[in-house]
Amino acid sequence: MPVITCIEDLHRIYKRRVPKMFYDYCESGSWTEQTFRENTSDFDQIRLRQRVAVNMENRSTASQMAGQDVSMPVALAPVGSTGMQHADGEIKAARAAEAFGVPYTLSTMSVCSIETVAAATSKPFWFQLYVMRDEEFAAALIQRAKDANCSALVLTLDLQIIGQRHKDLKNGLTTPPKLTLPTLIDMATHWRWGLEMLQTKNRQFGNIVGHVKGVDDISNFTKWTRNQYDPRLDWDRIRKIRAQWDGPLILKGILDVEDAKKAVEVGADGIVVSNHGGRQLDGALSTIRSLTPILDAVGDKTEVYLDSGIRKGQDVLKALAMGAKGTFIGRAYIYGLGAMGQTGVTTALEVIQKELDLSMAFCGRRQVTNLDRDILQIPKGFEGDWQ
Repeated sequence: MPVITCIEDLHRIYKRRVPKMFYDYCESGSWTEQTFRENTSDFDQIRLRQRVAVNMENRSTASQMAGQDVSMPVALAPVGSTGMQHADGEIKAARAAEAFGVPYTLSTMSVCSIETVAAATSKPFWFQLYVMRDEEFAAALIQRAKDANCSALVLTLDLQIIGQRHKDLKNGLTTPPKLTLPTLIDMATHWRWGLEMLQTKNRQFGNIVGHVKGVDDISNFTKWTRNQYDPRLDWDRIRKIRAQWDGPLILKGILDVEDAKKAVEVGADGIVVSNHGGRQLDGALSTIRSLTPILDAVGDKTEVYLDSGIRKGQDVLKALAMGAKGTFIGRAYIYGLGAMGQTGVTTALEVIQKELDLSMAFCGRRQVTNLDRDILQIPKGFEGDWQ
């Protein structure tokens, strides 16, 4: 077992153990990948203010997200095809999150279905919904999430159409992968991954295949999904979904102040400042740059979370100190999952929590709920007036 001290350690193992197609799916953005890169590099521009001669005993990273007690304000973000990063990946990630005391968010495009994950866990998880043209199917998904006792609905708003991701197109990404000569060679060189996949029956999109008339295999699934993301999505449709779901509703994909205000108007209990990890609109601002104007616009009318670009506990600390109620991580836990399965997800969470805890202490704070901008040194113009 290698000594893991940072998320990058997991990243290196992950790259070796997962087929290139699925590594590239995780580790890429759209077009030039500018936003994908800046989501991370912009965090590094913010510095921390060290304090000394303060009592550092009895520290706590405990907080709440969406009315739920959490061991730290970090949720596992919805990631499509997680079950292709590691066999039964959604189950393993959900179990790790449950044991650690943080929320897990299951994607609509998960390999393991809502029901499969619910049967394998003992506590409620969150469910992420993509808005489809087929409103009956969307309503059925919401009902299935209710039946599975999901404790929050995360509605993704920034995937009405799919951004162009060059690596996925060049790799011919599918779930499960098509058995072409290049993919067969790639899988053969990642034999550990292949052996694990042979031992599970969860290899297709479990929330959809078998639940839509005529969609019973990957070829039918591809045809169906090609035309199902709904470009007509508007705030009226979001209001209808709000009426269908009586639990906490979190709107994900907010980057604009006016959209944040609209989210409050339709009754969102939380919003996620997110650019889909840089996988949709390339050239959009990083989420950490977008955060403050949105916080100023909505105040305490809804909980504001942040995702995209978080690779360290210090990134979490900076987002919280700037005013976010909580954060979501995606790639950081996927690295752990692909590297070492459930143990790797747990390790990723441990790494982030330890760095969050120690950095908070060095900044003179003992409670993660008592952070503010006084611990930050933000460069001039970082949150400038963009014309």
